[in-house]
Amino acid sequence: MLLPSGRPGPEGQSEFHKALTTDQAAQLALNGLLSACYQFWPDVVVFVTGFLVQPEMVELIYSRGHKVVIVCTESPYETARELKLAEHADLVLLNDPTHIDRFREVAPTIYAHQAYRPSVHKPGPARKNMASDLAFVGTGYPSRIAFLEAMDLTGLGVLLAGNWQTLTEESPLHRFFANKPDECLSNESAVHVYRSARMGMNLYRREAERPELSQGWSCGPREIEMAAVGLPFLREPRGESDELFPMLPSFTSSGEASELLRWWLAHPVEREEAALKARSAVADRTFNQLAVELLRHLES
Repeated sequence: MLLPSGRPGPEGQSEFHKALTTDQAAQLALNGLLSACYQFWPDVVVFVTGFLVQPEMVELIYSRGHKVVIVCTESPYETARELKLAEHADLVLLNDPTHIDRFREVAPTIYAHQAYRPSVHKPGPARKNMASDLAFVGTGYPSRIAFLEAMDLTGLGVLLAGNWQTLTEESPLHRFFANKPDECLSNESAVHVYRSARMGMNLYRREAERPELSQGWSCGPREIEMAAVGLPFLREPRGESDELFPMLPSFTSSGEASELLRWWLAHPVEREEAALKARSAVADRTFNQLAVELLRHLES
């Protein structure tokens, strides 16, 4: 048994406590980044997401003459934070173009669609211990929790995974979890979940810095990965998703999602046909293709 107190545990078992807070651990990691920069002196420094990176650090690296690339993965939800990082970038890759004009005012910016790794996100055998009628892997934002709690999932095998720390003890969703709600699931494990499910689902987050930033245009990473693995899924309508996945069912309410789920579970031929079309639609959306585009822009 591992407990956070640091005192001896029951039956002589060891306990532990965290040596560092999350902020302290992040600061140590970032100091390592600075150390690496000035031992190795890279031509290009790429920040992906930049959740824990302060703009001052990006500015310091930029001021030393390194080319700085910011990959903004949380647009449009965190536009203000990402704009501060973009002020010290030679190139910004934006995952949603809704506010791309604002980014182009401070740095060269291109739209970089969501992508997948062909060596990881591909069809494969199912695992019996992960079998489900419906699978969802992602962060448990309150909006997603409310939506899933309102669905009629009676009699269905549901598998949820990811970090869901805001889930209350009374939530009926607890019985569906494949991992502890305060843990995350690796990309490799998520692929096994998708291969073992009959249907997936995509729910966009509603939580943003400001209410008007909750509406985007682009697909989420989950949609691209499920399509690449070959899992048909229910989806919320959105501009790019509607263009890319017209073969997949879209919903606007928990009730509609519940009805669509049961219809598609009862129609395996239609599921297979939709999955094949969706996989074909994302065939060229790989990280290698994005890397080539990144290098082309840096060299221009």
